[in-house]
Amino acid sequence: MEELRKPWWRYVYLLGFDAPLIAVLWLFLFAKTWRVNYHPWEAYVALGLMVWALRIAAKLLRSALITDPQDPLQEMRKRLIPYLVGAGVISLVLIIMNFPMSIYIRLLLLGVFVIAYFALANFSSAPEGYISYPKHLLAGVAFAFGISIMAHVYLPNLTIYELLLSREFICFALLCTIASTAVDHWMLAKKNEGSRYPDEWQISLPLTLVGAFALVFAVQADSQATRPFFYCILTGAALLQVLNRTFYRFQICDIKILTSACFLVPGLIFQAYQMSL
Repeated sequence: MEELRKPWWRYVYLLGFDAPLIAVLWLFLFAKTWRVNYHPWEAYVALGLMVWALRIAAKLLRSALITDPQDPLQEMRKRLIPYLVGAGVISLVLIIMNFPMSIYIRLLLLGVFVIAYFALANFSSAPEGYISYPKHLLAGVAFAFGISIMAHVYLPNLTIYELLLSREFICFALLCTIASTAVDHWMLAKKNEGSRYPDEWQISLPLTLVGAFALVFAVQADSQATRPFFYCILTGAALLQVLNRTFYRFQICDIKILTSACFLVPGLIFQAYQMSL
């Protein structure tokens, strides 16, 4: 009965729908910022399905390795696998039929990031209470790279190196990395009798730096299309700062959902800014 009374938004996280929503939204932001003239709807569908499939695969793999009887995914595993395979196949078909050939070298590099992340997240041995910073760095870079390539591939004569060195990619990858790391910090603090994590500056300082760089880049931007993107980064960093100071008030599942919300709200800021121009 207690499971039935769970708020609906917890199932959004449990079923991995938050990650595709964030991916599709930020793909739109990247495309608008980089002024992608031709950007088909298939790019958004393929990205959403690919991110959802990877998110569910990660959850199912973690659930299989931990074998926690209280994990709701234990019962849902067999029902989710066909959807996981279907999402992966549809995403692959859309990519093959609609994307330029240059996407494949980008997907190969993305595959390296994803495999390295899965290996660190599920097969590396680490003492209890240890936070794996390389794992979170790989998670942030892989997520940011997977989203940005779906827009960058439609820009002619631009290389992967230009993508990796772009301010937009670096800021977003850092924000994703900090958010991923922060969730581990907050979960560890919650397990320690719900007290605040003593090294709160490890989250607040990087967020402050990312926010400061985003503000500088926004001021320096010579294009009205570029400036809103950095405002979104700044807004996301500010929201994560607020959550970093208040996380102890929420349950662990709600903390993860609120972290996702910190990436969704900037999209509303972006739209408001665009409408004001």
